[in-house]
Amino acid sequence: MRREDVQPLLLQAADQLPEPELADAAWAAGVRTSRRRRRTVVISAIAFLVLAIVASILIEAGTSGNADITPPTNPPGYVEPSGRISGIDFWVAPPPGSERFLDRLATPLGDRLELPDKVRPLAKHTLESVAAVVLVKQGDRYAPVLLGGDGSWARADVGLVAVGGELPLSPGAVAPDGRTVAFPQPGELVTVNASTAEISRFPLPEGEFSSVSWVEDRQRVLVSGPGAAYQVLVGEGGDGEQAVVQVSATNDPNEATSPYRVQTGAVMRYLFNGQWMEDSPLTLPVRSWQGQTMSSNSAAARVFVAEKLPEVPTRVSQPQVLAAISTLRTVPSRLLVLGEPQDNPPTFEGAGDHPFVRETGCCVVLGWYDDNNVLFRVHGWVLAWNLDSGRVRRVTEMRVDQVALGPGLRL
Repeated sequence: MRREDVQPLLLQAADQLPEPELADAAWAAGVRTSRRRRRTVVISAIAFLVLAIVASILIEAGTSGNADITPPTNPPGYVEPSGRISGIDFWVAPPPGSERFLDRLATPLGDRLELPDKVRPLAKHTLESVAAVVLVKQGDRYAPVLLGGDGSWARADVGLVAVGGELPLSPGAVAPDGRTVAFPQPGELVTVNASTAEISRFPLPEGEFSSVSWVEDRQRVLVSGPGAAYQVLVGEGGDGEQAVVQVSATNDPNEATSPYRVQTGAVMRYLFNGQWMEDSPLTLPVRSWQGQTMSSNSAAARVFVAEKLPEVPTRVSQPQVLAAISTLRTVPSRLLVLGEPQDNPPTFEGAGDHPFVRETGCCVVLGWYDDNNVLFRVHGWVLAWNLDSGRVRRVTEMRVDQVALGPGLRL
């Protein structure tokens, strides 16, 4: 073959080959490159995040080699606990006679809770939310006077009688929505709707019922007396539901409370069917319980008279303790010991400033301002205890015999 014959043969062979798709090849190469770049970016971002987390943990752990995470700082005004009782941190409340000098928690109750000179009928002045309820004596009966969240007063047109020689007003009288108030009466339950002025009566078996506590659904009320308790349907019930259901009771009328009741040995949960279930065991040096159990979203609080407390010796009074028992495993329980008068009390300014000795029945839980502040009554005062900081503040000086508080208390 001659050299000059090679070029024509190469051209002839090239004509028989398929033409390459250069655009497709370029697109495929670009996709591969883009995928490689995305993988690189994602891997780099994950690596940066992991390094940031590790660096944060190392910074919090400090340079001492302690791997524990540093707990959050304490809130402003934090008070260190005084010690532990039955494995629970406790604080000691300010002594009686010093309440006026405490910082104040502002509420519609004002500096002093006393009956107003003039009160409008509830039928002419309804309330959206009840902050407090007191009773006014009218002959041999008592009229409920309601304080609204706006600071105005109204009187319900109903006459209540004393039950067993005591005022028919329980700390748990006000419904969770702040609109309805319930009162125990012999053989019946009486409710007052503050937003409509409607008064309703629900018959009960014979008995002297002295305590009421609302069930969380606001449709039912627990009514109790010595050795007897009932669940009363006051709203819409289920198909075929009984209006009155008997509830397991004790000789202490104040123990029938919902959703929890704190008693010696256990915290009990109400099951909406007249029965109770143990929620958690409880070991405290209890001689007797005082008042009702009042529950928040995370704790149940009640006052008890204690046996002798080596941790807080007393000279002239029986030690009394406000127990805020957690109903959540992640939140600790707390105790507030109500102390004795000081040897050199401050100057008296009012009836509530006398350094009273803490006697049985002097102090009860009244409710909750919010999940962190439990409200309780001592002689002449309503106080608030902040569970986060341990601080005790004054709420109002009491110039009334008894009071029930409601959610309208929150400003």
